[in-house]
Amino acid sequence: MSRAAQNDIPSFPSPEDARRLQAGTHNDPFAVLGRHGGCVAAFHPGIATLEAVSDAASTPLTRHPDAPDLFAGPVPGEGPYRLRATDGAGQIWEFDDPYRFGPVIGEIDEYLLGEGTHRRLWQVLGAHPCRHEGVEGTHFAVWAPNAGRVSVVGPFNGWDGRRHPMRRRGATGIWEIFLPGLGEGTVYKYEILGADGVVLPLKADPVGFGAEHPPATASVVRDIAGYGWHDADWMADRAARNARSAPISVYEVHLGSWRRKPDEGNRPLSYREAAEDLVDYAADMGFTHIEFLPLSEHPFDGSWGYQPVGLFAPTIRHGPPHEFRDLIDAAHRKGLGVILDWVPAHFPSDAHGLARFDGTALYEHADPREGFHHDWNTLIYNFGRTEVANFLFSNALFWLEEYHVDGLRVDAVASMLYRDYSRPEGQWIPNAHGGRENLEAIAMLQRMNTLAYGEVPGILTVAEESTSFPGVSQPVDAGGLGFGYKWNMGWMNDTLDYFGRAPVHRKHHHHQLTFGLLYAFSENFVLPISHDEVVHGKGSILAKMPGTDWEKFANLRAYFGFMWGHPGKKLLFMGQEFAQRAEWDHAGQLDWGVLGAEWHAGVQRLVRDLNAIYRATPALHVKDCEPDGFRWIEANAADISVYAWLRTGEPGDPPVAVICNLTPVERTGIRLGLPHAGRWREVLNTDAAAYGGGNRGNFGGVSATEQPHHGLPASAEVTLPPLSVLYLMPDGV
Repeated sequence: MSRAAQNDIPSFPSPEDARRLQAGTHNDPFAVLGRHGGCVAAFHPGIATLEAVSDAASTPLTRHPDAPDLFAGPVPGEGPYRLRATDGAGQIWEFDDPYRFGPVIGEIDEYLLGEGTHRRLWQVLGAHPCRHEGVEGTHFAVWAPNAGRVSVVGPFNGWDGRRHPMRRRGATGIWEIFLPGLGEGTVYKYEILGADGVVLPLKADPVGFGAEHPPATASVVRDIAGYGWHDADWMADRAARNARSAPISVYEVHLGSWRRKPDEGNRPLSYREAAEDLVDYAADMGFTHIEFLPLSEHPFDGSWGYQPVGLFAPTIRHGPPHEFRDLIDAAHRKGLGVILDWVPAHFPSDAHGLARFDGTALYEHADPREGFHHDWNTLIYNFGRTEVANFLFSNALFWLEEYHVDGLRVDAVASMLYRDYSRPEGQWIPNAHGGRENLEAIAMLQRMNTLAYGEVPGILTVAEESTSFPGVSQPVDAGGLGFGYKWNMGWMNDTLDYFGRAPVHRKHHHHQLTFGLLYAFSENFVLPISHDEVVHGKGSILAKMPGTDWEKFANLRAYFGFMWGHPGKKLLFMGQEFAQRAEWDHAGQLDWGVLGAEWHAGVQRLVRDLNAIYRATPALHVKDCEPDGFRWIEANAADISVYAWLRTGEPGDPPVAVICNLTPVERTGIRLGLPHAGRWREVLNTDAAAYGGGNRGNFGGVSATEQPHHGLPASAEVTLPPLSVLYLMPDGV
């Protein structure tokens, strides 16, 4: 640029560029702002004067005649420069010009982002404190392909979208900018000008790592690098702990209501407090894993986290990201795995979230027959769009890699698999073949599972899938969805219905407890007694049990004994382990006070002992998902509501006989087949006095003789206490 041109300030920037910058409609600010040849242009409302400063000299910049907040003029020297401003009160400050910095995103990242195949999307998008071209600051990047302009806004620029418009990266739809001087704790949003020229409601960062405390909705810059983990031993062993042959007993927790601090405004526990109180409790109770209801950032407490807007941000309700890592690290050091509920099925329509993010249906389907969920008034991801699928499967990897999470339990899988899910006739669109399966969602789930298991050794994924969709927990290369496990919703419905009936009627519904064994090994099942069973007027599990208080507690103890003896991994929602009477309240805390009553404390002792026996006894877990680990002894005694079966493990593992009497009548002289003669000791009796029972049974064991029965070579006469479950094992093992 000639010296004459440098001094011809009205021509740089051009009047049109100047007017567009002033109006906030310029879609290519880096083509105008910053250094161009020997001149610099800077847009800064609210200042009196502006100078360009370098090691060589300083030069005043002149207001542009077509834009009162735009300054331009020669920049001294060839090296880096800074800007020096004054205000009307005479204050002076210097700062780095964001528009003098080059791009941060490299060519490979740009290629993968454009292709929708960037496995670690969070390493490029979002807000990253970093050092760029020798200066500390934060790099911001966001996907908004249909935007006319995207700006980072926050208290640092008066929430003025004209101050920091971003650089568009070609055809990728990515916008980026490096803002020097910003770092950890900076509050920000994106101001987006739609292609129609309308400024949208301010948007939180879809890949933001932190957020303000609700009801505030801005994102917060969080430096998630550099955490010092202490869980190397756990990480080395966790593949064995998550295997199909492992004992897996999950304690499902809503962190906001497990325990609260009534003397501190009834606040929930912090992550660090939970790292002590919750982790110690779950470990003492003998659970192998803690599963958290979603901890991704969400605007509404009443959604329990199932309507997230910040999929990459642990909720600030309990502390910042590193403190969430403290919780996971503490769990691992106590020998506990951590599973997170993950919600890729839908998202809320809150204005600051993903809905019409760049002024178009970007993350969601445009057609409400595909993009709107009637049950939850939420929006459904457009799984067929490569960038959206990339966003989701990368998010799965994010939690597994960055936070050492051991597993993801995927919510509402059934709603993803079927295009007509909960839709009336004519209100859904068939797939390309005319069918009801959502082929794009299926492909995304397969991709997610393939990447999760392939990239992060030792993890597990679990599907909450309530239909009979085939192959949910079968490998992708065998045509399955690729999950490690599937919740057995049919088992849960049948067994709760059975145990909710008065015992006098149970003989007419005997099949409800045997039916599940017809399909028990078709998937790798988890037996879930989850939060869904104790909300919305359903009452607690104890409240579902019939009869007097004594009968309710006996029924519940028998139910847990039945569950832990049944094939399948175990999951129990918090509070049920001590027979909470009240329905779960997400805004309160568990009713810990009931543990002062012996029956409640007895149920807690039973669950602790069930976990200990389950973990210590291979026959009860190594073949949870294998048909040769189960054999009926008695499945047809409907008139007396008695069930008995054998659990077996690998050769050499002692078997376990599980015997249930589900009437309030003591049964004596019941002959049951056993694999061999000899003494069989009672390793569990749910009627034991320690659990709140009547202490009836077999005085510690029974003697089996070589009298064949039930197709087995030996048998024994057994006394069955009322409403009870017994576990028998060969003596001496």
